[in-house]
Amino acid sequence: MATLLLLRHGRTTANADGGLAGRQPVELDDTGRAQATAVGERLRALPLATVVTSPLIRCRQTLELALPQVQPVVEEGLIECGYGAWEGQPLKKLAREPLWPVVQQHPSAVVFPEGESMAAMAARAVAAVRTWDAAVTAEHGPEAVWLACSHGDVIKAIVADALGVHLDLFQRIVADPASVTAIRYTPLRPFLVRLNDTGGDLGGLVPPPRKRRRRATRPTDSDAAVGGGAGATG
Repeated sequence: MATLLLLRHGRTTANADGGLAGRQPVELDDTGRAQATAVGERLRALPLATVVTSPLIRCRQTLELALPQVQPVVEEGLIECGYGAWEGQPLKKLAREPLWPVVQQHPSAVVFPEGESMAAMAARAVAAVRTWDAAVTAEHGPEAVWLACSHGDVIKAIVADALGVHLDLFQRIVADPASVTAIRYTPLRPFLVRLNDTGGDLGGLVPPPRKRRRRATRPTDSDAAVGGGAGATG
């Protein structure tokens, strides 16, 4: 299957101020713009088959700076979690709410006041990237690389699904602003190839071309390399 790169948007004014932006039209700050430009330098060498994005402006701004030559497709399934009445509130204030420890320890049970449940956020985000991944693979082949720009909690939920861990453990995962996370889906299991990468070469994420005599799909495509394998080559 194709390789999915999950890009979190750059730092926003809300991130810098310690607020919860949610679905508000919060934009990148100077640091976030610099982060977007820097990650663009790392991404431009990759042959991206498709680029999709959350509809929120901070993601679209990130891609405008990172990949100005690309016209991304808006994917509603990648939008930030609907935090409802929590949106726009300082995190320090929210940490005193009775719901806060539930968000931290039992997020699968959380429904934000006047907002979305975290379980619903995870389900629609995972469904979105798996649908896109299948479509990209069908159109461009299993060596294709594609990118989705989204938000911290959304990316963490997608990673938790790829790792096969319960949503209640997703708070152990980190997705920093402008970080790149790579997942490769296969018929039997996903592989988390890279997590929260904020520096270094991304070229190794491009799969090498398959040999002509190799069948398009083999049962071993979903097998893990015993002993750890040789890593990326090419």
